Amino acid sequence: MNFHEYQAKQLFADYGIAVPKGIVARSPDEAVAAAKQIPGDLWVVKAQIHAGGRGKAGGVKLAKNFDEVAQYAKQMLGTKMATYQTAGVELPIDSVLISEGTDIAKELYLSVLVDRATKSVTFIASAEGGMDIEQVAAEKPEAIHTLNINYVEGLQPYQCRDIGFAMGLNAKQVGQLTKIMTGLFKLFMEKDLALVELNPLAILTTGDLAVLDGKINSDDNASFRHPELVAMRDVRQEDETEVLASKYDLNYVTMDGDIGCMVNGAGLAMATMDVIALNGGSPANFLDVGGGATKERVTEAFKLILSSDKVKAIFVNIFGGIVRCDMIAEGIIGAVKEVDVKVPVIVRLEGTNVEAGKELLTNSGLAITPADDINDGAKKAVAAVKQAA
Repeated sequence: MNFHEYQAKQLFADYGIAVPKGIVARSPDEAVAAAKQIPGDLWVVKAQIHAGGRGKAGGVKLAKNFDEVAQYAKQMLGTKMATYQTAGVELPIDSVLISEGTDIAKELYLSVLVDRATKSVTFIASAEGGMDIEQVAAEKPEAIHTLNINYVEGLQPYQCRDIGFAMGLNAKQVGQLTKIMTGLFKLFMEKDLALVELNPLAILTTGDLAVLDGKINSDDNASFRHPELVAMRDVRQEDETEVLASKYDLNYVTMDGDIGCMVNGAGLAMATMDVIALNGGSPANFLDVGGGATKERVTEAFKLILSSDKVKAIFVNIFGGIVRCDMIAEGIIGAVKEVDVKVPVIVRLEGTNVEAGKELLTNSGLAITPADDINDGAKKAVAAVKQAA
């Protein structure tokens, strides 16, 4: 789950990490009222969407008076914004963050994430932060400093100091960085997060460090432990179909192709998409119905797949282990009838009672084509799409 910047900064503050004063607003009047509560004569108006790169897209403006605060808020609120991180998708701007303006001397970068290669929580830091950190990583990898944390020992102060001095900070700034990294590590571990990114972590003209922007992703698998995080979810920033899928505990990701996929098991689902691509097709989605492929779950899965008018065929690839293939076949037949599926459905079943399941599908009288294996199913799905074209 992703979080807005104002939510991320609230979590930072809860863990002792200093952030500039900011107030979220959902109307131009609220924006002006917020600015009046923030000292100074310079305010930052920041569009709140689940993506970085807002500055380049016009979502970050400096206001020198209350009229400009209202003007920029009015320009942003109620509109949609796409950045280089949204893959062309425009996200709605329902709120803006009004923050106090700061004088920046230098921008740094700091993040903490789970590094699967080293199987550890890892800090990544650079003295060359800002909006183009990806370019820095590609062109100047020596400017990126990495710290893998031992799970038993945890983060140690000397490790923070090593990172700070490697980034060229002075003693005072290293002390501030140590406090920030310690707070981030505690936040990361206690809230079961997947990513925390500070970009920029700035050096102000006063010489102090300040967290000017923050991005947080949490681990959805740990949501049951953190209702306070779930309460922060903004479904308007998410794909509507994926939100609906989550209500039925279906793992669904929208893609750009025309062959709908319904599979049980994430690994098998990924293999299914690969085989479709190898046979010249393009998957319309990733959909894992899980181990319990019941009629109810299969029915909802069909509805999700067919919510896209791009889908020209559906490839169902189910391994019947815990649930017998004949029961799965009955569920597929019932779901196809209930949803009134109009596109070709290719079904590959494997596992317990597979022959009985195939026989049920063959004799259903519906436009369901049994497949012998995953490759046969992918070929038939691709052929069905070409025929429909």
